[in-house]
Amino acid sequence: MATPPSASTFAQLLRDEGVTVVEVGNWEDHNRNHKGPWGPVYGVMIHHTVTSGSAATVRICRDGYSGLPGPLCHGVITKDGRVHLVGYGRANHAGLGDPDVLAAVRAERAAPADDEATVDGNRHFYGFECENLGDGEDPWPEAQLEAIERVSAAICRHHGWGPLSVIGHLDWQPGKSDPRGFTMASMRERVADRLVGTAPPVVLPEPVKPTVDLSRLVAAAQSDPSRAGTPVSYAGVKTVEAALVDAGLLEKPYLDGHFGSATVDAYARWQRLLGYSGTAADGVPGMTSLKRLGDKYGFTVVA
Repeated sequence: MATPPSASTFAQLLRDEGVTVVEVGNWEDHNRNHKGPWGPVYGVMIHHTVTSGSAATVRICRDGYSGLPGPLCHGVITKDGRVHLVGYGRANHAGLGDPDVLAAVRAERAAPADDEATVDGNRHFYGFECENLGDGEDPWPEAQLEAIERVSAAICRHHGWGPLSVIGHLDWQPGKSDPRGFTMASMRERVADRLVGTAPPVVLPEPVKPTVDLSRLVAAAQSDPSRAGTPVSYAGVKTVEAALVDAGLLEKPYLDGHFGSATVDAYARWQRLLGYSGTAADGVPGMTSLKRLGDKYGFTVVA
């Protein structure tokens, strides 16, 4: 039996394994826990998305769709190898599966063929959706395969599990084919190789964070919306817009360095997420809200 760690610990153990993590919106509190418990957890389940395009894939996996509300997993692994955290807790990814498979995963032995669907997998598995069309032809870049290996190993390392705790959706639920394009046996071999020994993984140095000047940003927010076209009045706007995109508040086409009305609206949504309202959530950055955004998405703020 294993209890999931806190959301912050979960994100850090992935980073400690060398994973590039992107935190999407309020992922720490986005879950389906009102539908039932999450845990004890027994393994990691890998899926493919049958989608293309990273932004659309992350959005679908975070929000879900008609008949299947999000989150649809805990992390989305895009083709560039980044892991986008979209939820933490119970997620709609595994569905009902085979009790004999669950028993095998718990005992860390080879799983039998899945031939029934009677046990709640959403309660007992971490889930990762991987951007791929699932047609057997869409390629799996090495960066993406390595990210699958790393997240699986990180979770196994934390709980003291072995590679047999990592399964595919096709191992769990009859009729499922995901992930298609590589075998879970080959992925478990990769995880096993990574788990050999107990030495901690190499921790890469933190990248230098960009700096955003609050006064110049405010000037752009106040003047850009009324200017014709999309001129860039301050390069730091693009840093803030990239953070708003990662937060799921701004569509990627508006990541252009112009603090226009779409960026103002997105920043106002960020302010409301922090609890501001009225004129305090007008879309013009303030020191506290900007520092909170920078702390979460990797930039520093100067006055």
